[in-house]
Amino acid sequence: MLDKQPYIGRFAPSPTGPLHLGSLYTALAGFLQARSRHGLWLLRIDDLDSPRNIKGSAENILKTLDVFGLHWDGSVVYQSQHLDVYDEILDKLAKNYLIYPCTCSRKTLAGIYSGLCRDKQLPRNSLYSLRIKTDERIISFQDDLQGLVSHNLSGQHGDFILKRKDRVIAYQFAVVVDDNRQGVNHVVRGFDLLDSTPRQIYLQQTLGFATPGYMHVPVIIDEKGYKLSKQTCATAVDLKAPHIVLFALLVLLKQNPPSELQQAPAAEILNWATDHWDPTPLKNSCAISPIC
Repeated sequence: MLDKQPYIGRFAPSPTGPLHLGSLYTALAGFLQARSRHGLWLLRIDDLDSPRNIKGSAENILKTLDVFGLHWDGSVVYQSQHLDVYDEILDKLAKNYLIYPCTCSRKTLAGIYSGLCRDKQLPRNSLYSLRIKTDERIISFQDDLQGLVSHNLSGQHGDFILKRKDRVIAYQFAVVVDDNRQGVNHVVRGFDLLDSTPRQIYLQQTLGFATPGYMHVPVIIDEKGYKLSKQTCATAVDLKAPHIVLFALLVLLKQNPPSELQQAPAAEILNWATDHWDPTPLKNSCAISPIC
């Protein structure tokens, strides 16, 4: 069914710093997947976690994508402009007794959440998060690159958080609501988020949303084996020579670009990459190193 619909993909970075090589690598994979299918590629700024946001980062992300020729379709969507949508859905879940307040802290928890607060009467004015009740169902999906993935939500994740104690909407919940609201039907993202997908599918099933197709590409790791990220101080991509970076990323994506493309303009490189895009060489790979 998904293949018969117009392809709608997206890139959803957080404005916690500039784009580094790993995030641009994922953006390029999603862009090529969408363009090779003559589909839409949307841009959403995941700015709900305001304590982590860095001023100017969203603008920097937009500029970087533009410099590299990764032009998105439509207007940029900012999660923070849709808080009422999340709260409305949370209210519906509460009325159906599908979520509950939880006062447990991370320090007091270890491993899978036991459901300790499911039937607890909380003191008035207490700080609490909101958790969704999970059950014993098996959530399975066929990832385009990683194959069949199956999780028992209750046994492997327990009741997970939809809204944090600091009133910030949790990623697992926001991404499901946003993808549905924007009509996203194919998600391309890093392997590090593969473990989150069964929880998101559970939410989709609970809310009556359609489940997109998923492709989790391998993440880029550094010489120590750590994923390139802002937490590991990954440096921002160089905007001075986008064609050199794009060519290197295509090599990392195992697209085998011809050597004569090395000095071609960015637009020409992207045209070639779109015409020849084949993610098959990335199958069953979870990480890739730029020094390999």
